[in-house]
Amino acid sequence: MSSLISTDLVGLDEDLGGTSTDVIRALAARVAATGRAGSADSLADDAIKREASVGTGVPGGIAIPHARSASVTEPTLAFSRLARTVPFGAPDGDADIVFMIAVPEGADSDHMTVLSTLARALIRDDFTAALRAAKTPADIVKLVDDEVSGEVAETRGATAASATDATSASSAAGAAGSTDGARRPKLVGVTACPTGIAHTFMAADALVAAAKRLGADLQIEPQGSGKVTPLDPAVIAEADAVIFAVDVDVRDQGRFAGKPVVRGPVKRGVDAPDAMVKEALAAATDPNAARVGGTAGAAGAAAGSTAEKQGFGSSLKRWLLTGVSYMIPFVAGGGLLLALGFLLSGYEIAGNAATVLTDYSLTNLPPEGLQYFLGAAAFQIGNLSMGFLVAALAGYIAYAIADRPGIAPGFVAGAVAVFMGAGFIGGLVGGLLAGFAAYWIGRLSVPRWLRGLMPVVIIPLVGSIFASGLLVLVLGGPIAALTVALTDFLNGLNGGGAIILGVILGLMMCVDLGGPVNKVAYSFAVAGLSAGSLTDNPAPLMIMAAVMGAGMVPPLAMALASTVLYRKGFTQVERSNGTAAWLLGASFISEGAIPFAAADPLRVIPASMVGGAVTGAISMAAGVTSQAPHGGFFVFFAITGLGMWVVAILAGTVVSAVVLVLLKKFVRRSTPAGADASVEAAEAGSVVGQRSPVVA
Repeated sequence: MSSLISTDLVGLDEDLGGTSTDVIRALAARVAATGRAGSADSLADDAIKREASVGTGVPGGIAIPHARSASVTEPTLAFSRLARTVPFGAPDGDADIVFMIAVPEGADSDHMTVLSTLARALIRDDFTAALRAAKTPADIVKLVDDEVSGEVAETRGATAASATDATSASSAAGAAGSTDGARRPKLVGVTACPTGIAHTFMAADALVAAAKRLGADLQIEPQGSGKVTPLDPAVIAEADAVIFAVDVDVRDQGRFAGKPVVRGPVKRGVDAPDAMVKEALAAATDPNAARVGGTAGAAGAAAGSTAEKQGFGSSLKRWLLTGVSYMIPFVAGGGLLLALGFLLSGYEIAGNAATVLTDYSLTNLPPEGLQYFLGAAAFQIGNLSMGFLVAALAGYIAYAIADRPGIAPGFVAGAVAVFMGAGFIGGLVGGLLAGFAAYWIGRLSVPRWLRGLMPVVIIPLVGSIFASGLLVLVLGGPIAALTVALTDFLNGLNGGGAIILGVILGLMMCVDLGGPVNKVAYSFAVAGLSAGSLTDNPAPLMIMAAVMGAGMVPPLAMALASTVLYRKGFTQVERSNGTAAWLLGASFISEGAIPFAAADPLRVIPASMVGGAVTGAISMAAGVTSQAPHGGFFVFFAITGLGMWVVAILAGTVVSAVVLVLLKKFVRRSTPAGADASVEAAEAGSVVGQRSPVVA
């Protein structure tokens, strides 16, 4: 395994700028200069997006910006000891020690283990003191090499035991427990972050150390990117409470069913481990404490303590977006196959596909020939895929609420919603009902012999009876009537009404560039796609065309403004992003505008919204339809009224780009004294980017 760090990757007492973005870009350039990354800009962008999600500063003046990036050729560490501190989001202040971890997309488990070892070392005072005392880059390299190769000898007690081996007990805490004969509280936990490199293991160490201080025995399962050693089931069974310090779903969460649980983001495990342990100890003796049972993981942590802190509204949004995110692949694949079927066989195939596939085969082609037969196959597969839309939506809403026990009752409720004619709205309601039922049933205290049957028999059975029964007997009819009324209203839209709807959809598609509002508009469009018809029901297809066209505007406008109209108003990195944004926009990937919005949201977002509204209005007014839910210009064959659709997109793009240029020229932001435009943009990227809803 090659060395992770060398002297040319180390800088001592240097000034790399005043923001986290400045420091990350400088270290990314250092990595690229050594030949360990193909593109400094690409690596920096990936690390900045990761930083925007959750700051990588940790207590003690340390920051660990990190990213998986396709541009990285081998796992690498870059180090800087800063001459002036820089904010990285740590609760106790700014950082003067920065390690940048750059990992290829397919890093092997050995490298991941080494990197996690280094991350854990950074919460030890002796190691960070040695970094600050180092005289030369060679000293830094030796400290790191000694640490990751196991040559640094020190006693780490329970911390290292827990973080390196999930099945090892907190030995120091366990030994102390025998001194007074009293049973010490027993806790278990899971830590996990999106990249599984740094915070996962640092949180594990910090929590175990906190438990030792508070007189408890804690064993942690760090679910990192390398090999995961599961906790011993016997240890879980004996635990009094569970700590989940996670930013992603807990793997196999059902193992902890019934245990009192404390949830929080992984960074809280690093920043406030004592508080989390105290909460877990309190939950262990509280009969009303939230329990794992049917509670969701990080993607839908509605039922745990996190949900209580976030409020019902935030939890509801999370549940619905989880359902939508799992539904979209069915819609995208199915919709494109439908469009391909129309391209190959004509629109009449919609009523003939099943008959063609039943009566003919590759060795017995229909009179229309092979192309017609293949078109029938594409259409039928796409139609079946679209048939999962409501069931998948309901199933994964229930999953977000109740974890795996909610999936079966949720899918059944979605299927019942389709049967009742309740459609997309019925799927939303059914998914929520199924999720709540599965969650509450999972919280019931049952005898040990019955626990094994709960997630596989009892919860699916009772949850399905409750949610689907309500739909069949009470709610399905009214929701179906509402769906019919909404469909009739949309079909009746013309003239001014259609234009207003197009404006609203265009604004929604551009307000957060792939975030919750964008997803609501997109979900509204795809929900009616399967029911749309060019002859009998064109309104849903018109909505789809307007939504897709408006979503293409922001990246195309950024590309036009930064590479053609006003190059000097953008940085070199932004101009590079603008070049890529041409293709992203043409493909209907709204996120291509995020780098611009992160750096300058108060000018980019309004400009994008104006152009999106123009495109939506023109598309609806012209009656353009789309039978494909995704693909941008590349699904031109699925667009009826293609010429006007292109006109609508071009008009919106030009309007957005011109508005952005005018805002940049005449509406200036206040810049800190002594800061130039590039620093101003970097500061905006490091602060506003933290609120971006789509960064990973």
